[in-house]
Amino acid sequence: MEMSFYVGSIGADNCLNKLDVVSNNLANVNNTGYKPKTAVFSELINYNLNDDIEAVTELQAGAGMRVQRTYTPFEASAFQETRNKLNYALGDRNTFFMVQDVATGEITYTRDGDFHRGEIDGVFYLTTQNGKLVLDENEQPIELIMPQIGEDGEAAAEGDERVQAQPGIVTFNLPSRLLSIGDNEYVPSDEGVEPIPVENPYLETGYLEGSGVNVADEYVKMIETQRAFSYALKMVETSDETVQTVNSLRG
Repeated sequence: MEMSFYVGSIGADNCLNKLDVVSNNLANVNNTGYKPKTAVFSELINYNLNDDIEAVTELQAGAGMRVQRTYTPFEASAFQETRNKLNYALGDRNTFFMVQDVATGEITYTRDGDFHRGEIDGVFYLTTQNGKLVLDENEQPIELIMPQIGEDGEAAAEGDERVQAQPGIVTFNLPSRLLSIGDNEYVPSDEGVEPIPVENPYLETGYLEGSGVNVADEYVKMIETQRAFSYALKMVETSDETVQTVNSLRG
């Protein structure tokens, strides 16, 4: 009877983990370049009833399941035209921009090409919304060539600048080992996972890559997980009622 409590409770807990993944996908449905995550379940150990470990019988019991990992497919999504020369969209799967934190120097990877003009020590660079530097193929910050200020003295509008170099694009032979660190950015989770430069990337200027979230699919996953959660709680409830009945009969 203790096993039924365990299987039901662990199932409910892991359903909550999957609901967290689904809700995060739905919350990012309008974020540029966001890629939905998928919860991957694995079955916990099965064992035979009334037989040895190696025997294969029809009388088997499982110990439940768990969320083994979350998987992110880095597929290309639909483009949205912005006509902003500082916006870029990637059309190849498993390709990324390189961005660098100004304070720490750490390089991270993203598919979000919604870049902006940022000023550091009087020099204008191509930056992310969070102020990180966008790097070229040589892992150097990309400077912006500013247009001449008109006679009225007004500064040029963002998007009128020109870049001195195109953003560097990289890929990974094992993109499943990229770890999400938030803000639509990733880093390799293993030392052996290194970025590989892409020589002829599918890169569009003046466009942004939309989110890869399919709202209908996410709602289906949410309904399925909610029902599985209810069944798991029902299993715990039934086990509790059975224990109470047995204890009452014992007097």
